[in-house]
Amino acid sequence: MAIATTTGYHLLATAPAIRAAGLLPSNRRRRVTPQAGRALEILGHAIEYLTDEYVHQNLEFSAKNGELQAVQLLMALNRTVYFECAEVPTLGERCRTLLHFHSA
Repeated sequence: MAIATTTGYHLLATAPAIRAAGLLPSNRRRRVTPQAGRALEILGHAIEYLTDEYVHQNLEFSAKNGELQAVQLLMALNRTVYFECAEVPTLGERCRTLLHFHSA
């Protein structure tokens, strides 16, 4: 299944397929800063508000609908903010770092 983004490019809808193609960062936990957390919270509320309004208006889906394009834009910004946060090292990575530190 493919979805259209606001840029007109098509992406696969499944995250593993996108990640395998190198289009998304890994599926690891992230260390979210307070500023990024606040931005994610605001973006989440805006997305939720716009989608609720859209559903209550009972409009049909259209690629040219400005409200849907706004939701897609906010969702893209949400992903950008999240993926810019640093990845948390896995337990294995932390152990390897600790072992290298002590062996040196």
